[in-house]
Amino acid sequence: MPPSSAYHPSAEQGHRPTQARAQSAGDVSRHVHHQHHRRGRGGYTLQHAGRQVRIGPVAFWIVVGTLVVMAVWSVLTGTYFAFRDDVLTGLIGRQAKMQFAYEDRIAELRAQVDRITSRQLLDQEQFEHKLKQLLQRQTTLEQRTDALSGDTLTTGSIPPAHRAGRAPAAAPRMPKPSPISDTVIYVAPPDREARLQSREAPASTTRLAMRSNAGGLDGILARVSNALDTVARRQTAALSGIEEHVDNKARNMHSVLADLGVRVGKMPRTASGGPFVPIRPPRPGSSAFDRQLYRINVARARINHYNRVLVDVPVRKPVTGEIDMSSPFGVRTDPFNGRPAMHTGIDMRGHVGEPVHATAAGTVSIAGRDGGYGNLVEINHGGGLATRYGHLSEIDVKVGQKVHIGQVIGKIGSTGRSTGPHLHYETRINGEPVNPQKFLRAGLRLGKA
Repeated sequence: MPPSSAYHPSAEQGHRPTQARAQSAGDVSRHVHHQHHRRGRGGYTLQHAGRQVRIGPVAFWIVVGTLVVMAVWSVLTGTYFAFRDDVLTGLIGRQAKMQFAYEDRIAELRAQVDRITSRQLLDQEQFEHKLKQLLQRQTTLEQRTDALSGDTLTTGSIPPAHRAGRAPAAAPRMPKPSPISDTVIYVAPPDREARLQSREAPASTTRLAMRSNAGGLDGILARVSNALDTVARRQTAALSGIEEHVDNKARNMHSVLADLGVRVGKMPRTASGGPFVPIRPPRPGSSAFDRQLYRINVARARINHYNRVLVDVPVRKPVTGEIDMSSPFGVRTDPFNGRPAMHTGIDMRGHVGEPVHATAAGTVSIAGRDGGYGNLVEINHGGGLATRYGHLSEIDVKVGQKVHIGQVIGKIGSTGRSTGPHLHYETRINGEPVNPQKFLRAGLRLGKA
């Protein structure tokens, strides 16, 4: 709406009073409207069909903002209703996808937990199995130790292990065995020790020792297993030494008896008996330790049998101390007539009254004066073996008396056909004299061995 212009009256209008008044009224109205328009220039006027509506700026912008918000809301609402199904489907699909992803992750974690649990159970079972095996090995080694240190093996001993870096202490010197002793001492030959040292330990124990440095339970089990292997190797070495010891001892004793011509089966038997309980040989699947132990027990039984036989074999000295032989066995010049003669024994110098010992167990068959023997004692040892002790100054036994090894049977003298105090000693087999030195050398051989 155009603004009104100011009204200014002129001279010509003075001649038209009516028109002037009318025009003057219109001008006043326009002037008033113009003044009013000037006062409300900060608002907005809406005109339609001759009607005008005036709105202030605040109300105008409120109306405009409301219309804009309603328009945007209408557009969004229409869009929502138009694409609601697609939006809901997308949202549901996304939610389902997230749910499936979570479920897959949970399933994977459960599977991982199950694997870890199964592995732990498997490790525990393996640990228990290994521990059970170690306990079984320990029990077996303890049983073997009892077998090695008990009465099962009395013919050998386990040498003590020397500490590293220290020289072994000198073994106490054992007294020289007397031939009149009933104990036969046997020591393994020196070459046996070298053969024992040449046996190397299996390589698996070395690998196990390298693994024993690992930590945890496996390392502990490996160290325990390595320690048990060390004990097993020592036991095996000791058992091998004992086996060779008793085997050589049995062979040596058998060889001595064979050289002497002694028939083991013909020798008298000692008082013994009991029910027959046969020993069972090791089964095919038995361990090497059991097989060795069986062989040792068999060899030990042979040694015990040979020891019982040697009790009745005169392999010991009839006098105390060193033998001073004045006349050997065999052909010699007779001391009385100077003619060649057979000397059926050996003469041992001594002093009158020195004791004379029985060289083996037996029964006295002669105890008295007998021709050139003077005072004579004869002992029957069984199996055709007999010994004679002549020229005695004193007899301390009687006929039929049982004598044991080393028992004093009389005293040295010079009775009978004798030139001085000495002992005439004979050994006979089936009544025939044999060289006593053969039996004495056999006794020394067994004693030194």
